[in-house]
Amino acid sequence: MDLLKISLEWAKDEIFSARFFILFGFFFVCASFGFWQLGKQELAKAFIYPLLVCGSLLMIIGIGLTYSNTVRLNSFGKAYDADAQAFTATEIERVDKTMAEFELIVFKVIPFIIIFCALIFVVFDQSLSRGICLSIIGMMVVIMLVDTHSYMRLKEYKKHLVLFQDAPK
Repeated sequence: MDLLKISLEWAKDEIFSARFFILFGFFFVCASFGFWQLGKQELAKAFIYPLLVCGSLLMIIGIGLTYSNTVRLNSFGKAYDADAQAFTATEIERVDKTMAEFELIVFKVIPFIIIFCALIFVVFDQSLSRGICLSIIGMMVVIMLVDTHSYMRLKEYKKHLVLFQDAPK
């Protein structure tokens, strides 16, 4: 088993996954532009700024994740060549921390935000509050979809790290 190859593939997959944030963010911004140009009703106009903000945030998240994983991808080879066991231990620690963050944020906080926004959508009858709630729900669903896939890939990556760490030297 070549742990460096597995680590590099994982980082490349994370970069590919982060680009979906950029893609969906672009779609949100395009939808905002569409509502601005074509929206005639009050509800349509209420989506302009919320979709623009959510799309911008998704693109920022995607760019940040792409950058950080590109830096990580470029540093894997040096760290592995310097000390494979230390690299493995550091990666396991980082993966555990990231998985704990996923379990808290993606699987607990984001569903709470979706439920909260859905309740606000039902309770308030103002177009702007409904536009904001639906935009936030859309953004949270995108984050959940992409991050759930990343979480499952991270679990698989951790299995490889543990196998390498436990293998006889």
